[in-house]
Amino acid sequence: MASEFKLIRRVQFAETDMAGILHFAEFFRYMEETEHAFFRSLGLSVQMQVEGRTIGWPRVRAECDYKSRLRFEDEVEVCLRVAEKRAKSLTYDFVFRKLGEAPPVEVARGRVTTVCVAMDETSGQMKAVAIPAEISRHIEVSDAARLE
Repeated sequence: MASEFKLIRRVQFAETDMAGILHFAEFFRYMEETEHAFFRSLGLSVQMQVEGRTIGWPRVRAECDYKSRLRFEDEVEVCLRVAEKRAKSLTYDFVFRKLGEAPPVEVARGRVTTVCVAMDETSGQMKAVAIPAEISRHIEVSDAARLE
């Protein structure tokens, strides 16, 4: 079972503003990208067929606190930690660290809560459901309450 995951990526030009600074909204994209990579590392996907249903993970809460900036070409490590696992939801904590300096500099912290849903193929509606065992057995809460 996994409770932590790290993704390293480089800030792309298209993700920056006119001053060459990473746009604040990109931090949310990085969190989502890291969550998707976490699921893939477990042989799963954030949208998959389980028990004859299409399962998805819409966000119900997302936040980010910014401490410093990232610029075009900066390399950043995004650390995901499973902070909470409930019957129908997962909460992740994220820490963003700018690499290339010793020690790496923390530039932001985020938190995202997602709810497991099943899609009704006929109506297109989503309904919160218990996390299927096929997914749940791969994910556990981290021993640390928050990322350091």
